[in-house]
Amino acid sequence: MTVSAEQIPGYEAATWNIDPVHSEVSFTVRHMGISKVKGNFADFSGTIVTAANPVDSTVEATVQVASVSTNNKDRDQHLQTSDFFAADEFPTFEFKSQNIEFQSPQEAKITGELTMRGVTKEVTFDAELGAFGEDAYGQQRLGLSAKTTVERSDFGIEFNAAVEKTGNLVVSNKVVIELELSAVKAA
Repeated sequence: MTVSAEQIPGYEAATWNIDPVHSEVSFTVRHMGISKVKGNFADFSGTIVTAANPVDSTVEATVQVASVSTNNKDRDQHLQTSDFFAADEFPTFEFKSQNIEFQSPQEAKITGELTMRGVTKEVTFDAELGAFGEDAYGQQRLGLSAKTTVERSDFGIEFNAAVEKTGNLVVSNKVVIELELSAVKAA
C-alpha cells in the first residue's frame, strides 16, 4: 500500500532519538513447555529517521546484552554466558532496517537485519505507529510499537535440554521480541 506523509496524522520528516526512559525492549519465551518467561533490556539506544516519503524512513538500534533482566539474577547471569548470548564476546544486539512496507497509515512491516552473537539474519517487525506530538515538556515525540518472532537457533543460541518427565524443552526455540518506543526529535 502506498502511504503519503499527509495520510499520517502529525507526520514530520526528522531524526528521532529513542528515549530509553520511556521505551521498552522485551522478549518472551516459553519455559519447560508450561509457562512463559518475560525479560527486558534496560540499556539500549537507537535512531529513527522519518523521511519525506514514509517508505524511505529508517530505524537503527543497539541493545547492550549485559542489561538483560528476567527478575531472576541466576537466570540473567546464565543468559549472558556462551550457552545463550555470549555477552563477553558479543556485547550488543543490533538492528538496521532495510525496507518499510505500509499496510495502513498506522501499520507497517519493518524488515531489516538483526545481529545477535555475531550472526545476522533478516527479520520483519509488525509495527504500529503510535503518534507524533508534543509532550508535557515541549519536546516533539514519536511513538512506535513493534513485534516479531525469531528462532534463537538461527542466531547460534543452541542451549537446550528436555524436561525428563514431559519431554518438553526447558527453553523454547521461538522467542517473541516486543518494542515499545518513544523517541524525541533531535535538535
